[in-house]
Amino acid sequence: MTADPQSSRRIVLGVEYDGSGYCGWQTQAQGRTVQETLEAAVSRVADHPVRIHCAGRTDAGVHALEQVVHFDTVADRTERAWVLGTNVNLPRDCAVCWARQVPDSFHARFSAGARHYRYRILTRNTRCALERDRALWVHQPLDLERMQAAGTALLGEHDFSSFRAAGCQAKSPVRRLHYLDLRRDGEVIDLAIGANGFLQHMVRNIVGVLIAIGRGEASVDWTRELLVVCDRTVGGVTAPPQGLFFVRADYPVEYALPQAAGGGR
Repeated sequence: MTADPQSSRRIVLGVEYDGSGYCGWQTQAQGRTVQETLEAAVSRVADHPVRIHCAGRTDAGVHALEQVVHFDTVADRTERAWVLGTNVNLPRDCAVCWARQVPDSFHARFSAGARHYRYRILTRNTRCALERDRALWVHQPLDLERMQAAGTALLGEHDFSSFRAAGCQAKSPVRRLHYLDLRRDGEVIDLAIGANGFLQHMVRNIVGVLIAIGRGEASVDWTRELLVVCDRTVGGVTAPPQGLFFVRADYPVEYALPQAAGGGR
């Protein structure tokens, strides 16, 4: 059974997941993914196959505090039923936090005006068993002031070619970075970043550059120089995925979606 456009409803879900056990968001020929796991659970509640679209695809090992997704269905369920019914059919590392019915004009990806991420860096002499999938371990000290100064150069609209993955399929490398904030809480450095959109691996590549600057291996001006050359091959190492969290996406107020996740800025 497939959804009839004449009678279908568009449902939006807020989803959190631990990306450690997934090969990323997007369904693949091999490997467990968030998309196929969520589609299977929602399809059982809807009693027909559904196709789910997300606000931002995440790579293998990347987590989400509030991934926003939508799907179309002919099933008539309450918002509470979508949440509870889907969660019953999901594994413990993925959960639906809320559900809303929205107009057909809504699209999880294309209606988003901004997206927000966090990256956590653990700075200590020894590795941490409890944070192994939640933060990048860096055993050298990092100079937070140098990193913040370098990050400030990235604010505004730029060509971020030096910070995109080689296989990135985005039509344009131009993005507008709204903020980039670094805070230290004990042994953890927390980077919060928001933009109108992100290129593939853009956040992880920015983190890799800032870590090199924080270690004193590169000058504070390196971020500015990379923006000028627009060449990924002269950029820094891509930071691992485990420290990265998709925080949330922002949508027009008329859709009245919850903003359950903390963190943005």
